[in-house]
Amino acid sequence: MPDDSITDIGTLAREVMGNPSLWFRGLLAIRDGVVGPLGLKTSRTIRQTTENHSSTATGQIDFFAILQQTETELVLGEKDRHLDFQASLLLRPSPGTRHTELVATTVVHCHNLLGRSYLRAISPFHKLVIKSNLERAAARGWPRAQIAAA
Repeated sequence: MPDDSITDIGTLAREVMGNPSLWFRGLLAIRDGVVGPLGLKTSRTIRQTTENHSSTATGQIDFFAILQQTETELVLGEKDRHLDFQASLLLRPSPGTRHTELVATTVVHCHNLLGRSYLRAISPFHKLVIKSNLERAAARGWPRAQIAAA
């Protein structure tokens, strides 16, 4: 992260996860069309569920519920009968430097064959999406910290 970037994890998470690329939206539409008839939650269903059950989450970014937030980490996720998904964005000191880095980590727990099959199918795309989201946020320029006037 640039030295003068903001350190608010909620703002950084929205920069990374809240602005999906057009190609990702296309892939998501295809995914929703395929998994909907199989009984899996579509992004629209997840968004509506999250909005209607705001008492169980501390907000949302795009269609994912914010499950937990500290000063340096924000965890998004969704639970379903076929798998549970969580994504963490962690702001931490970069090892061996005076700089800060933003680390994205995802964890998936599959409950059944459908969950394992689904994960196997989307894994290559998932890695591209996370990398692309981080690169797009960096290319737009990270939000800068406001320096108080003396």
